[in-house]
Amino acid sequence: MEFKKIRDIQSDHIVRFIGACIDTPNQCILSEYAQKGSLEDVLENEQIKLDWMFRYSLMQDIVRGMAYLHSSDMKSHGNLKTSNCVVDSRFVLKITDFGLHSLRSVQSHDEDVESYQYYAKKLWTAPELSRMQNRPPEGTPKGDVYSFAVICQEVVYRQGPFWVENMELGPDEIYKRIQSGSKPYFRPTMEDYECSDDLANLIKRCWSEDPIERPDFQQLKTIIRKINKAGDSGNILDNLLSRMEQYANNLESLVEERTADYLEEKKKAENLLYMMLPRAVAASLIRGDPVQPEKFDSVTIYFSDIVGFTKMSSTSTPMEVVQFLNDLYTLFDSIIENYDVYKVETIGDAYMVVSGLPIRNENRHAAEIARMSIALLNAVKTFRIRHKPDEQLKLRIGMHTGSCVTGVVGLKMPRYCLFGDTVNTASRMESNGVAMRIHVSPFTEVLLREFNTFDLELRGEVEMKGKGKVTTYWLNGELEVDENTNTKDKQYTKTNIIGNNTNSNSSHSLNLKTELHNSKNNLMENQNHINLKNTYI
Repeated sequence: MEFKKIRDIQSDHIVRFIGACIDTPNQCILSEYAQKGSLEDVLENEQIKLDWMFRYSLMQDIVRGMAYLHSSDMKSHGNLKTSNCVVDSRFVLKITDFGLHSLRSVQSHDEDVESYQYYAKKLWTAPELSRMQNRPPEGTPKGDVYSFAVICQEVVYRQGPFWVENMELGPDEIYKRIQSGSKPYFRPTMEDYECSDDLANLIKRCWSEDPIERPDFQQLKTIIRKINKAGDSGNILDNLLSRMEQYANNLESLVEERTADYLEEKKKAENLLYMMLPRAVAASLIRGDPVQPEKFDSVTIYFSDIVGFTKMSSTSTPMEVVQFLNDLYTLFDSIIENYDVYKVETIGDAYMVVSGLPIRNENRHAAEIARMSIALLNAVKTFRIRHKPDEQLKLRIGMHTGSCVTGVVGLKMPRYCLFGDTVNTASRMESNGVAMRIHVSPFTEVLLREFNTFDLELRGEVEMKGKGKVTTYWLNGELEVDENTNTKDKQYTKTNIIGNNTNSNSSHSLNLKTELHNSKNNLMENQNHINLKNTYI
């Protein structure tokens, strides 16, 4: 009998019943699908803008559906709330979840009567029904009108069911206050409302404590139509078109917002990629172009590490070590921006920089690395370790000039890598160096001599793993040329590394051309001891 009643209901504002499965434990009801979800979903979605014409249309749809339901054999709903009002693709609201009370009663027995969810479902229940010991499952027509009033307040404020301004109450507290019936009667907020006075007064009538004072849905059809003069039944097509236009506008705004978010995140990702890779290489990867390996005939590579880092790490917490390295490398990064160099990577306490790639700069790469090294060493002199302020940080630096091949390795985390024996030799120069000194290879020394401004000191032969004996040099500083004097009488003012006591004197600095000739001879003599022929990958 119940199935026949519900199957016979046919209305534009009632969800069409299709079928049901009554076999336990797989009991379910099959009904018409609503593409936009429930009214609860629509109200909670801030992306959907609801003007008053739209809100009145939703209320009118509820009234029309309920008026039809009350005039049918069903007589009443008994469980009217926003989750049981669904919206189809044309934004037409339809009533669902009514009837079949014998089937629903089986499911309700399993519910915890003291749970939060139990009381949350009762917020639309009329006061007189909440006080009944044996409440009728189909409810009452006047009880449905009370539920409609609570829904209207949700539509007006979009704050959820039974919203009370300046009060934080749980569903159980709200339900018990309503059930008590003590004066003043507890109701949702309807003050400082944005709706018309007529609608506000109608909502208050609908949730009157006395059911007799509540209008029925046939009366509500006329009242709502008068309040919303633009939404009469003779203008259904215009109303529908207006709904669809507003929905389209909402979609356009949403697309614009999402597009702006996407572009912002894309820009952040590109900026991060530009920080990780050379700009030209990053641009190629962004375009999807393959990055071909490239050979550079002459570059200068810098390596440095922190003397005593392992010992310091053993007496520091991991957070202190990370903080220390971040402070130091932030300082280094700010300094190297002043030079034509490219930071390759940092691995632990090792810092690797190169000049002459990815943009070639003739033979200036040796001078750029040398000047950068002097600046870094001077900065370390005044650097203070936060958790060890009394300890002086010591840096060991090595540099070497030669050829190499570059390429991008990996897809998920692409890395711009340098390959060749030049990299290994530069690393050997650093590891065979001395704290707070700049160790220079013979190839780099030859290029630096051509500038006639660098104060270089012969260190002598150094035994290097895999290289044999190599004649190396110390870089003590750079000589600043006084350009105001004649070419023949140029004066050189030595700018040493701060705190570096060297054995160089003025005669050593002024006789650069002679030393350049001698250094070239020394380099030729050491060709049998050093094999700097690069290997490429």
